[in-house]
Amino acid sequence: MTAETARLASLVASARYVLWDLDGPICRLFAGYPAHQIAGQLVEEIDQLGMGGLLTEQERSGNDPHDALRGVHERRPGSDLVLELEEWLTRRELQAVPKAMPTPHADPLIRTWSTLDVRFAITTNNAALAAVAYVESRGLADCFPHVYGRTPNLDLMKPSPHCLEEAIKAMGAAPSATLMIGDAATDLVAAQRAGVSFLGYARNADKERILRDAGADVVVGSLKQVLDVLRPVG
Repeated sequence: MTAETARLASLVASARYVLWDLDGPICRLFAGYPAHQIAGQLVEEIDQLGMGGLLTEQERSGNDPHDALRGVHERRPGSDLVLELEEWLTRRELQAVPKAMPTPHADPLIRTWSTLDVRFAITTNNAALAAVAYVESRGLADCFPHVYGRTPNLDLMKPSPHCLEEAIKAMGAAPSATLMIGDAATDLVAAQRAGVSFLGYARNADKERILRDAGADVVVGSLKQVLDVLRPVG
């Protein structure tokens, strides 16, 4: 067993509560309705509302719709415009659910792990409605009684620990017995701020480099690695 596999096994063995990011560790939400396409449509929506001047060039050209949404929020916090755009994005995320692609090994990992007296929650920057719709479509809703997603207050999106702390509170979890699985540096920062352990999931070398550079100690390229260390635990 390598040193990293040993650290992974230790994380898994000590976790009684697991907080899952949605887009990445559980599925590729935008596999059939690309995020860059939604981002472009969101910028068009902002332009049509006569508010295009609120965005920087980087926000206008970003591949993540959250970039433009955050940009508007920074300059018009709490405005009706932000509420309207957040609801618009929620509708697009719901439209993406039917074509979302399950992350390899995610479904069997979730089902296996949930039988071992480990409790799950979803903590995502996507809409909770989209997360619920996705796990229902996969027959996994019973595994995720707690789902926390983006709220109209975009300051509470990760890297804020808000959704993690809400899940911890709802489950009656001890942070020391809680593990966050995420694929972004914002997930890692949120986990650190919430005082929980972190497991990085990186489906390619670029994502792994970003997580490593952010300080992630344990990163897996496949959830099969988690499943493999989990089975002896059970």
